[in-house]
Amino acid sequence: MSPQPQAAVGAPLSRVDGRLKVTGKADYSADHDIRGAVHAVVVDSSIALGRITAIDTRTALAQPGVLKVISHLDAPRLEYRDNPGAFMDPPVGERLHVFQDDRVRFYGQPVAVVVARTLETAQHAAGQVRISYEAEKSSTDLTAPGLPVNDPLPPQNYERGNPEEALASAEVRLEATYRLGRMHHNAMEPHATIARWDGDRLTVWDKTQWVQGTQSELAAVFGIPPESVRVVSPFVGGAFGNAARVWPHSTVAALAARETGRPVKLVLTRKQLYYAVGFRPAYEYTLRLGSNRSGRLAAMVHGLRAETSTYEHFVEGVVSAGQMLYATPHVGQKYRTVPLDVNTPTYMRGPGYATAAFAIESALDELAHELGINPIELRLRNETEEDPSKGLPFSTRRLRECLRVGVDEFHWDRRNPTPRSTRDGDRLIGTGVAVGCYHTVRLGAQARVRLDADGTALVESASSDMGPGTCTSMTQLAADALGLNMRRVTFRLGDSLMPASPPHSGSLTMASIGSAVQDGCDKLRQQAIKLAVEDEDSPLYGADADDVVVLHGRLRVRGNQARAETYGQLLARNNRTHLETLGSFTPPSGPGRSSLYAFGATFAEVAVDVRLGLARVRRMLGVYDAGRIISPKLAESQALGAMAGGIGQTLLEHTVTDHRDGRIVNANLADYLVPVNADVPDLRAVYLDNGEDLDAAPIGVKGLGEVVAVGVAPAIANAVFHATGRRVRELPITIEALL
Repeated sequence: MSPQPQAAVGAPLSRVDGRLKVTGKADYSADHDIRGAVHAVVVDSSIALGRITAIDTRTALAQPGVLKVISHLDAPRLEYRDNPGAFMDPPVGERLHVFQDDRVRFYGQPVAVVVARTLETAQHAAGQVRISYEAEKSSTDLTAPGLPVNDPLPPQNYERGNPEEALASAEVRLEATYRLGRMHHNAMEPHATIARWDGDRLTVWDKTQWVQGTQSELAAVFGIPPESVRVVSPFVGGAFGNAARVWPHSTVAALAARETGRPVKLVLTRKQLYYAVGFRPAYEYTLRLGSNRSGRLAAMVHGLRAETSTYEHFVEGVVSAGQMLYATPHVGQKYRTVPLDVNTPTYMRGPGYATAAFAIESALDELAHELGINPIELRLRNETEEDPSKGLPFSTRRLRECLRVGVDEFHWDRRNPTPRSTRDGDRLIGTGVAVGCYHTVRLGAQARVRLDADGTALVESASSDMGPGTCTSMTQLAADALGLNMRRVTFRLGDSLMPASPPHSGSLTMASIGSAVQDGCDKLRQQAIKLAVEDEDSPLYGADADDVVVLHGRLRVRGNQARAETYGQLLARNNRTHLETLGSFTPPSGPGRSSLYAFGATFAEVAVDVRLGLARVRRMLGVYDAGRIISPKLAESQALGAMAGGIGQTLLEHTVTDHRDGRIVNANLADYLVPVNADVPDLRAVYLDNGEDLDAAPIGVKGLGEVVAVGVAPAIANAVFHATGRRVRELPITIEALL
C-alpha cells in the first residue's frame, strides 16, 4: 500500500469547530433545547456525617409551578447493579445510592431534588425544603491523628532490591515529607444533565468524557438494557478528569424525569461542583533518598497517604513514577488511603504522576543542592535506558534530549547556582527544572467512515472532546488517509449510537480512536482503489493497487498524472451512492516488548517579592518526547494549558475545608484562586522532532495531554527555592511560607 501524501497531519491548523465555539453556536449539555423540559435543583446536606430524621416539603410544594420534591422518603428503589464497565478503573466499594436511605456520608450530599416549571421556581422551592438531621462526629482532615488507614482496601506495597539496607549504607541520605492540598477541577462548563424518557427508553444530554460509560451506568442503575439508553455529548467545556465517571446528579435527573413524566434539566451550581463531582485528593508523601557523593541514587523509599471517601476507595497511579523514572536499584513503596467523610476523589490532569513528580523532583533538587551538583547533571547521571520496574527497554526515552534542548532554549547555563543570589530590584529571581513522565494508554476503539458520491466524507466515533481538539486532529488524520482536503471531511463524536470508544481521558484518545480512524480510512481508500483498478471504464483499470494514491479527492497512478479520476466520478459510474467501512483498533494483549511512556522536562523562572513574599512565574519552557505530533497547534495549546494549570496547583489553588462540619469555605471562583492571563506571561512548548513511536500506536503517537502537566509544579517549587533559599514542601506555596 503506497503511503499517502501528508498535507494535513503535522500542519498547525486551526480548530474545525472553533467558529462554533466562539460564536456561541456549539451546544453544550445545558444548551440543548428539549421540548417540554422542566428544571431540577438538588438540595444538599448541611452535615458531613449522620442521618436524616425528617424532611418537610410542604412549603416547597405549595410554590406555584413546583411539580415534585423527591427524597429517600418517596423515591423508588433503584437497581444499582455492579457495573465496572462504567469506569476505566472502578473504585472499590459501593457507589452512592442516591435517595435510597437516610444516611449522610459527606457535606453537600444530594438529599432531595425539587422539580419545577422554571429554574427560578425550583431554586426558590429548594430553599424552602426543611431537613432535620442527627449529626455524628465526622473526619475530614487527612492530617488529623488517629484516623483509620486502608479499611477495607489493602495497602499497595512495592519493593525492589533491599531499600532499607541500601538506604542505611548510603553515603548521603535525605528525608522529607511533602504535602499537596486538595484541588478542584473548576472547568468553565458546570456539570449538567438533561434526561428524557420515551416509554422504557432513556435519552440523556450529559457532560461526560465517556458517553458509553454513562450509558452503561444509567442502564445498571435503572435496570434496563444498555441499548435502551442513549447518551449525547457533542461538546464538553473542560473537565480535566472529573467527567470520566457518572456522578449522582445524572441519576437524579433521570429519576426526576421518570417520576414527573417530563424531560428534566439539572445544572449544578459552581458551589455544588465542589461537593458533587470529585477532586484531586490531598496527599502526604514522605520520601527518603540515598546516594553516593557523585549523586548516583542507591535507594528511594516512598511512604504515601491519600484521602478517599468512606463508601468508595479511590486510588490512582501515584506509585508508577517512583518505580521507573530513575535508575535506582533499591526502591520501596507503601501507598495507603485514608477513608474520610468526604465525597469520592477522582482523576485530575496528570493523575498520580503529577502528585508523585512534586515529591520526587523536589527531593532530587534538594539532593542536588546538598551535593553541589547541577540539577540537570544529577538527573542525567541517573538516567536509564531500561524500565527498572519491568526489565524492558523503553519504546523511546528521549529525556536526555529534552533536558539538553531545554538547557539551550531556556539559557540554563546563565544561571548562578547559589540560591538567593539573583535580584531584579526588590524581587529575588530563581530558576528550576523538573522532569515528568506519563504511561501510554491504549484501549480498543472503532470508527465508522463513509465516503459519499459528492466526494465528502463523514467519520464517526463515540469519543468526547473536553478541549484538546479531538474533532480537528481526527479530521486531519482522516483527510490525509482519504486524500481529501480538510473542508471535505466531517468528524462527529459524542453519541452512544456511534461506534464504540474508550473514555476520553488518560491521554489515550489519539492513540486509540486515532488508530481506529486511520484503519477505517485506509480500508475505505483501498476499497475505492480496488473498485477503480477492476473497473474497465476507469483510467486506473489494470494498475497495480499499490501504485495508486489519492490527493485532493483524485485517485491517480503514482508518476502518471494522466491516469486519474475523482472519487465522485468513480462512484457515479458504478452507481454507488457511497462507500462505508468500520475501522477498529485493538491494542496488543499480553506482555509488551517495550515499556511505553511519554517524557518531558519543564523549566521555570520565578520572581519572589522580598517584602510581600509573593511568588510569580516569569517564564516557563516545556520540552517533550510525546511521539508523532498530529497537530502542532493543538499540541502547543495542550502544553500551555497544562503549564497554566500547574501554576495554579503550585501557587494558587487549594480547597479549604472547615473540619468542624465538612463545609468547603472557598467553594467559588472568588476565593478558590485559579490562574488568569496576568499569571502566565511567557510560556513556550517544544516537541522533539522525529518522535514517531510505532510500539505505542500504529499511527506513532503516545498521547500528550497528561505528560505536559506532570513536571510543572516541582519546576516552579524548585525555582522558588533557588530564588529564596527557602524550601517549601507544601502546595500551594503561600505568601506566609515565604515571609
